[in-house]
Amino acid sequence: MLDKPIPTLYDWCGGAPALERLTSVFYRRVLDDAILGPIFAGMDADHSQHVALWLGEVFGGPKMYTQEHGGYPHMVSKHINLRLKEAQRARWAQLIAASADEAGLPADPEFRSAFVAYIEWGTRLALANSQEDATPAPQAPVPRWGWGEAPPYNPPE
Repeated sequence: MLDKPIPTLYDWCGGAPALERLTSVFYRRVLDDAILGPIFAGMDADHSQHVALWLGEVFGGPKMYTQEHGGYPHMVSKHINLRLKEAQRARWAQLIAASADEAGLPADPEFRSAFVAYIEWGTRLALANSQEDATPAPQAPVPRWGWGEAPPYNPPE
């Protein structure tokens, strides 16, 4: 008997359509949110689509964010000197996790655990990179998140 290959988080959640639903629901909530609304009030009309591409690549889907937007360096550049606060980071994480239900993402504990683990890791990295004195690595790969933990990134010396 052959074992089936383990699907990526991208495939498990429903791919691009599921992540587009997620970011659409999420950014609709963000714009109405007292904590996050002011930060995103002037966002591009395509912002939610760009975040869906980022999440798709992170979760094992096609490398569309890298091909279309420049990958990690572009994402980091969007957070430089924003001076985000912990309350904003926590609210972002809370709203996207809640949006997963409305968007119809899988509710099984294994998927949600991996999803929330990435959201926590990613938002904490964005928070750190947004501070005035931050010195994020100028080049790094887009993280590829799976069912366990991501390995630590060790930049070349």
